[in-house]
Amino acid sequence: MKQIFITGGAGFIGSEAVHQALDAGFKVLNIDKLTYSGNLASLADIASNPNYAFVKADIADQETMQQLFETYQPDYVLHLAAESHVDRSIDSPKPFIDTNIQGTYVLLEAARRYWKKLAADDPLKHDAFRFLHISTDEVFGDLSETETRFNEKTPYAPSSPYSASKAASDHLVRAWHRTYGLPTMITNCSNNYGPRQFPEKLIPLCILHALNGQSLPVYGRGNQIRDWLYVGDHVRALLLVLERGINGETYCIGGFGERRNLEVVKTVCHIMDKLIEEKPNDLKNFQELITFVQDRPGHDLRYAIDPHKIQNDLGWKPLENFESGLEKTVQWYLTNKDWWRAILDGTYQGERLGLGD
Repeated sequence: MKQIFITGGAGFIGSEAVHQALDAGFKVLNIDKLTYSGNLASLADIASNPNYAFVKADIADQETMQQLFETYQPDYVLHLAAESHVDRSIDSPKPFIDTNIQGTYVLLEAARRYWKKLAADDPLKHDAFRFLHISTDEVFGDLSETETRFNEKTPYAPSSPYSASKAASDHLVRAWHRTYGLPTMITNCSNNYGPRQFPEKLIPLCILHALNGQSLPVYGRGNQIRDWLYVGDHVRALLLVLERGINGETYCIGGFGERRNLEVVKTVCHIMDKLIEEKPNDLKNFQELITFVQDRPGHDLRYAIDPHKIQNDLGWKPLENFESGLEKTVQWYLTNKDWWRAILDGTYQGERLGLGD
């Protein structure tokens, strides 16, 4: 049974990765600092699984990371831990530098020392070791409406402190592969959505605002285009890359789900209109709540990923289209009210997040 480290395993994508990795027969060590978006309630159903362990730790803590590698002897590292919210990076860039850049550096160094020691102690494990770094399409900047999708050869042109910090971490991972031979891979994904996503993001924010009869904020006129990827499909791709990807390679993962932000919000409203008969505040339909707000500084126009390399080389393709995945997502939030209520009232473990924040 292979041991996998999942950094950021209490987060949105990380908790999905923990669940899928356990289902796939891995032993999982979840390393998470439990900042505001880390939520152990997302893992309550597997907390007692004998193949699962959790360590609260900062990936930028060099001594702790080294100890964890020595103690748990991983076969794979799935590096998901990151600060990821663009608005927060604009307001306060430092945590993004600390976690996304410094944290990735510390983790790479701990992995390199461990991997180098394996060469003498366990050559077979040394040869099979993998370090997969999960990045974002935002490192590429943005596209016009007519430009071709991002792919593995697209030059980097980050726009925000968040995307710049992720771009820097990607460069570190590539440098550690080229300079030291560390067996690393990188994936760049499009916008994820699905169950257990923190309520500050567009889709869960709209769902919860609508349930409360509050305005649904849309930046500018909602013309920005994003390529949406269901989180379950994304994690299937990550585990496939870990098992079958080629060291030193990059794989772009997208869901063929380009939608304008306004269209996304309207689709959420349409699904909720079907599922909820009694609407708050005597609304006829949830689209009445849509409100246009001042645009974000430096807001990228369009992201779109070309996933043909991972499809052709590894045989991956998304199982969900945008509409089917979104319906599953809305239904999950309607069914799991205790999960998000604990976040909104501040009782889950972090800061209070009011619906109007």
